[in-house]
Amino acid sequence: MAKSEGAIELQGKGSSFVDEVVAGGDKNVDDDGKPKRTGTLWTASAHIITAVIGSGVLSLAWAIAQLGWIAGPAVLMAFSFITFYTSTLLADCYRSPVTGRRNHTYMDAVRSNLGGMKIRFCGINQYTNLFGTAVGYTITSAISMAAIQRSDCFHKRGHNTPCHFYNNPYMLIFGGAQVILSQIPNFHKLWWLSYVAAAMSFTYSGIGVSLALAQVVGGGLGRTSLTGVAVGVDVTGTEKIWRAFQALGDIAFAYSYSMILIEIQDTLKSAPPENKVMKKASFVGVSVTTLFYMACGCLGYAAFGNDAPGNFLTGFGFYEPFWLIDFANLCIVIHLLGAWQVYTQPVYAFIEDWAASKWQTSDFINKEHVIILPYYGAYSINMFRLLWRTAYVVLTTAIAMAVPFFNDIMGLLGALAFWPLTVYFPIEMFIARNKVKPFTFRWTWLQVLSMGCLLISVAAAVGSVQGIVVALHTSKPFQSYS
Repeated sequence: MAKSEGAIELQGKGSSFVDEVVAGGDKNVDDDGKPKRTGTLWTASAHIITAVIGSGVLSLAWAIAQLGWIAGPAVLMAFSFITFYTSTLLADCYRSPVTGRRNHTYMDAVRSNLGGMKIRFCGINQYTNLFGTAVGYTITSAISMAAIQRSDCFHKRGHNTPCHFYNNPYMLIFGGAQVILSQIPNFHKLWWLSYVAAAMSFTYSGIGVSLALAQVVGGGLGRTSLTGVAVGVDVTGTEKIWRAFQALGDIAFAYSYSMILIEIQDTLKSAPPENKVMKKASFVGVSVTTLFYMACGCLGYAAFGNDAPGNFLTGFGFYEPFWLIDFANLCIVIHLLGAWQVYTQPVYAFIEDWAASKWQTSDFINKEHVIILPYYGAYSINMFRLLWRTAYVVLTTAIAMAVPFFNDIMGLLGALAFWPLTVYFPIEMFIARNKVKPFTFRWTWLQVLSMGCLLISVAAAVGSVQGIVVALHTSKPFQSYS
């Protein structure tokens, strides 16, 4: 995480100096010499809601359509319970079990609780998925921006007009905005953007629910069933299996935030204890999210039936009220601007901390240049931070333009992240911290939960890969359109 000038001055002076500063009452420095944490239950809840209620909510109606009225809501509730339960285990891993020192990242938590090759396994999974999420959110934002233009086109030219627009310009616009937002130094300074993003997620989810409810009340019910899409009518038997697997991945992605839980917890004040506050924030975030997911998924399925689209906001036909659809898609874009940063700040912090430790005397990497901005005041610019973050945005944008497969990308990301980061590591660290003996009831229950979630992740990954293979035959790189 990018260091403030105060933190840079402390670097290399030793823990005794830090102890003296803290004892002397430096209000800008925390117990380990890093900048003072100011996070609260509400900022952490906002970060979680921003991370969880993301683009995944748009595909839930489609996911329930694949699973039906019985399995669909049941799977949603199951993922909700699993995510909350394992997040409480992970929250207890924030401080080292031996020294009590803070673990600033997920990898640090694995290092202090498990060690060995599991540290590298965690890092590969976490940062690959954070990178993939950035790509996925870039794709989703472009689809929403193009949807606004399509809606306006239909309104002005008529509903029979073939209004199609390339997504690439919108991906470039989104990337340009992220270049600017990426200069927010660290997670601690991101709270205001998370508040805005969380408000936007509530707004567009509420609009989608309201439109679906209005369609249902108005008699516009879709063709639904207890088991979802019908074999021989909607899909073949093989397609039914692949789609069910992919739906599991979409739902897993919709609940995926454990990969940044420790980083969110690291923004909290030290009192009350961070793990207690984080558990409350997880309860708030997952509970609110589940209510919205059930409403969006179930009402969306009721409105569109087995023909539910991958992005349920596009299912309302871009017709009247066109301005409301436009506003909902604008809210999605604003939300994704913030969510992209929430998922990317840990990547920035990892690379910048690594570079600072490797080249401690480099002014290019460590020196802050203070400039005065109108209506803002003093602002610190670090040349390494500026150039490397810009390069990262360019890379994610280029990949998004090359592989613009919405549902399949979401499902694969969810499958890859769910088991190792949401289930496996929290359970293994809990067993290690609490010295849970093998083959006891608690150990057996945790292992059964872990193995069951592994099977779900494998099935979801296989389904998503199959969907991507199919999409590759119909899509051309850098030529996607809505």
